[in-house]
Amino acid sequence: MFVSDNPFGPLFGDLFNVLGQQGPHAWFDTATQLALSVARGTDGDPNPDPRERQRLEELTPLVARHVDALFGVAREPTLAAVNRSDLTLAALAQWRPLIEPSLRTTATPPTSITSVDTNAEVDANPLMEQLLSTLGPLMTGFQLGSVAGHFSERAWSLAVLPLPRLTSDQLLVINNVSAFADQWSLERDEVYVFAAAQELVASVVLTQPGTGDALRALLLDAVREASAIQQDLMGRLQSMIRPDDLASLLSDPSSLLDGITLPEETEATRAINAAAAALTAFFDAAAHDITRALLGPRPQLVEAYRRHRRSDARGEDAAAALFGIATQGPHHESAQRFVEELVTEHSLRVFDALLRVDGLPSALELENPTAWYERVTNSPLA
Repeated sequence: MFVSDNPFGPLFGDLFNVLGQQGPHAWFDTATQLALSVARGTDGDPNPDPRERQRLEELTPLVARHVDALFGVAREPTLAAVNRSDLTLAALAQWRPLIEPSLRTTATPPTSITSVDTNAEVDANPLMEQLLSTLGPLMTGFQLGSVAGHFSERAWSLAVLPLPRLTSDQLLVINNVSAFADQWSLERDEVYVFAAAQELVASVVLTQPGTGDALRALLLDAVREASAIQQDLMGRLQSMIRPDDLASLLSDPSSLLDGITLPEETEATRAINAAAAALTAFFDAAAHDITRALLGPRPQLVEAYRRHRRSDARGEDAAAALFGIATQGPHHESAQRFVEELVTEHSLRVFDALLRVDGLPSALELENPTAWYERVTNSPLA
């Protein structure tokens, strides 16, 4: 009796044909569709109220003048009030070039594997090779889409995740900002000023070529390590060369996760966490300083925002984790002390150094602000 080499008949062949017809960017198309579906939510993602949009437009030039004075630059503010879908699309565009390098490893399985029974190296199953090369990027697309959609559920702007930017577009999800103001019984003007300042400051820093290059260098290693779990999943699939193993997986996909643990903290994650935490702390400090200059002290806003960043931030946490960044942990307290000490000793202007390729603090310097200050002020680039 004839026995087919493919016990699943035309199932996978049909799947490969459909995915192949979608082109090499199918993974990103999938991510975009899923992200927008999540971002629209149950309320349909309404556009900002025209009155709130107009108020932001009135306040932005006032904020921009203080940002220009802080950095000694003059830039035309382009801050736009948007909805969640707009921020989601902007996040996907910004994150895509940072994620794509990891696809090269997930999309290219090895030509040989180790048998789980004999511990001997054998040729990889051609069916599994094709399955892995097809589903690897697709899995990344599903993950990226879900994360980007949930990120915009409460994020105000891209400033919440300090990553290098390719454009100077400045976006603010005004409905999320208004919801925060209402939740904490704050005046909307003070929250608009703070949120606008935070985004405008972040835009100046993160669009600098030197800063972007320094962040990309840190992210290259961190993203590789952040994909360790997915690589473990791919490795398990590669080991399932027998049809009965694959059938078992399809009947119980959760079994693939058995025994998988989160990777330990490494030098790469410590480095990117120190840089990201320092940038975030500076953005917040500058935004509070500009708000105080325009409207006077706002202690309730300071406390409300601190609690906001530490509570129910699952969407932002998941987005950061894609790049090996932890939005919670002691490094954030260290970063806050780092910024506060340097502001007390030298003012916010000392953070001009963050505009240079050598300006980001290391994990050791985050605990020793004086060492960072001495290094950046004596740098040949200063």
